[in-house]
This record gives sequence, C-alpha cells and structure tokens, in this order.
Amino acid sequence: MKGKKIRKMMNLLHDLLLACAGFAGGLAVGAGYVGFITVLGIIPRLMQITATWEKIRSYEWAVIAGVLAGTLVSFIPFTLGLPPFVLIPVGLLSGIFIGLLAAALTEVLNVFPILAKRIGIHAHIIALMMAIALGKVAGSLFHWLYLVYQQRV
Repeated sequence: MKGKKIRKMMNLLHDLLLACAGFAGGLAVGAGYVGFITVLGIIPRLMQITATWEKIRSYEWAVIAGVLAGTLVSFIPFTLGLPPFVLIPVGLLSGIFIGLLAAALTEVLNVFPILAKRIGIHAHIIALMMAIALGKVAGSLFHWLYLVYQQRV
C-alpha cells in the first residue's frame, strides 16, 4: 500500500514538472514571437499601409486569436483523410510558402550579405542561397514523404 502511494506521488511530481517545463517553454516561445513581430514592425507597417491606426486593438486581438487557434490546432490531433495525390501538392505548396517566407524574412533582415561577409564567401552568395533553398526543399520532402505519408500507411 505504501509503495502505491509513493508511486502516485512520484507520478504527480513528474506531471507537475512536465507542466512547469511546458509552461516555461510556451512563455519563451511566446516572448520570442512577440519580440520577432515587434522588431520587424509588421503590425505598425500593416496599419500604415492600410491607414487603419484606429483599429490597433483589433490587430492585437487578431494576433492573439491566431496564436491561440494555432496552439489549439497543434494540440488536437485531426486528420482530413485526403488521398495521397491531394497531399503531395498541398505539401509542395506548404514547403514553397515556408521557404518563401523564410527567404523574405532573411532578405528583410539582410542576413545573407552579413553572413557572406562574415564567413568570407561574398563572391559565392548565390551558391549559399541555393544551398539554403535546396535544404528547405529536401527538409520539406522528407517531412511530407517520410513522416506524414508513412504515418498514414
């Protein structure tokens, strides 16, 4: 009887530690996300382009709702049950979107010129960009063809 109580307490302690680690990780990622959006100035730029400064609260709530919806979707497992011939173009388009988003952000932040100058390959910046693009393509293909498709089979 005493062993069961100790095991139950250990399980409770384990669950509490996992909850604290998850909460701390969520705070770190959230702070990074807010810092990233703040440094890039995405929301003020969007308000400037659309001339909607009076709707700042709506923008803030839209970002919060988007983050919460994304978190909820990532915790609730669901499948659409689509056939593989539909998933391949979806995966390809998702990879293209993520790649272009990453490329746009690095372009905005001038990452490539700074990296090329620091490591001394300024003359080979095209090769550096192609290596990054091909790496993203290979990673997306691996993810969709191996991880996603293998789970369905």
